[in-house]
Amino acid sequence: MPESKDSSLDVYQLLQEASRKRERERKTRFLQSIGVKEFFEEGNIGIDKNTCKGVECKLCIEACPTNALYWKAGEVGIEEELCIYCAACVWSCVVDDCIQVSRRRSNSGTERFSTQREVLTLLSNINSRKRMNRLKSRFPDMEAFLKRHGKWFFVS
Repeated sequence: MPESKDSSLDVYQLLQEASRKRERERKTRFLQSIGVKEFFEEGNIGIDKNTCKGVECKLCIEACPTNALYWKAGEVGIEEELCIYCAACVWSCVVDDCIQVSRRRSNSGTERFSTQREVLTLLSNINSRKRMNRLKSRFPDMEAFLKRHGKWFFVS
């Protein structure tokens, strides 16, 4: 008796997952070899060729830590496999909304940015959260803070 479609193995899906896993491992090894520690596996990058064409400043290319951006035939090209969606290109671009990046965090939150202001706000928020988490881990409550620093901290 043939198995139902739900219980049978989907060979195509298994091959696709294995291919994605190999690609992630290859990308991780490459990024480790060039010293990149943190990166986003899922994301999207796009360049508005109408806005960027002719500027030829190449600032985004110089800022890219993985050489995912390159100069080709009068325009900026993207090697999507190398992109880690780090925001360095958007941060260095002098034209707003020229480069659009979206990326997915491990907690499934999606971030989109295309201006220097958005990148600065995003990085500031991320750093604030990291500082708060570090502070909460060291001092879970006021008693722990007072125990470490004493009451002299509040005396003026």
